[in-house]
Amino acid sequence: MPPASRRIDLAAVRALAPPLLAVLLAFGVTGILIVAAGKNPLLAYWSLAHGAFGSWDRIAVGLNRATPYALTGVGIALCFRARVINIGGEGQLALGGLAATWVALHMVPAPRPIATLCALGGGVLAGAAWAGLAAGIRLKRGVHEVLATLLLNFVGLLIVSEVLQGDLGEPGSGFPQSPLLPAASWLGRLVRGTDLHVGVLIALAAVAVGHVALWRTPFGFRLRILGASAPAAAYAGISPARALMSVMLLSGGLAGLAGAIEVLGVHYRLIDGFAHGFGFNAVAIALLGGLNPLAVLPAGLFFGFLETGAVAMQRAVGVPTPLVAVIQGLTMVFVLSAMGLTAGRRRV
Repeated sequence: MPPASRRIDLAAVRALAPPLLAVLLAFGVTGILIVAAGKNPLLAYWSLAHGAFGSWDRIAVGLNRATPYALTGVGIALCFRARVINIGGEGQLALGGLAATWVALHMVPAPRPIATLCALGGGVLAGAAWAGLAAGIRLKRGVHEVLATLLLNFVGLLIVSEVLQGDLGEPGSGFPQSPLLPAASWLGRLVRGTDLHVGVLIALAAVAVGHVALWRTPFGFRLRILGASAPAAAYAGISPARALMSVMLLSGGLAGLAGAIEVLGVHYRLIDGFAHGFGFNAVAIALLGGLNPLAVLPAGLFFGFLETGAVAMQRAVGVPTPLVAVIQGLTMVFVLSAMGLTAGRRRV
């Protein structure tokens, strides 16, 4: 093997080792908790795997669940690459779903491709606008994007809840949700007889485009330089304000697209609380993927299938489904610990 190829292989192994080790440690510590509860961890994990991969229907559910994670995670990874801390994916995703719903319900009847594309476009614009608002607050008022995006999450979720209590809500449903969307706006199915929708292909395309944009375009080069060294970026003539606004718009657009796909491909209506957990978990997924768009994909699949199998684990063993959140949280603790140790070695 040529020396260059050997160096690339070693670099890939070093990049993959921390997240894989973190996952194994998280399952190991969680197994101890399961034993302490008087349950069999091997049976619990077998039930978890069977619930996630036991049938084509379960696989389809897991892939659908991972789709918004991958889309939102790619956008957040690009932001973090430039040291722009966007933790507003939840609000951006929720408003993307709201915009897609509004377009689908109020648009003049159109054939399926046009209706679907218009609804998806509405989601992208709404998510980008909400992220752009946070970027504008950061640039014009000096409020750090962490605080701006975090607080705008709550505002966005409250807007969705308020709208569903009003004109957009379905009368007499007993639950804050919109009427069923026109069938022409629904996402098509990839596999007949399953719930797998074409949003999975959109997520794959976003991952590929995000990878190319980060490593093969001037835009990605500017993000990487800005994230590596602000003085070097200033010396190279890179505008931090322009980079902040552009990457936030891109990240918000991807989150809004994720919300639109969730509405048009899974629920077929806007439901209050549908975005719960997606945005904050996407931050964990971006970190688990090492802020690499390609690695965000397996990280998103891990979270998606983990959540898909949780109900089966609870049903078979009696282990509560919130234990999945423990696994996710422990995974992130170990990943961040590994990142901190690596950064400490580099400084030394």
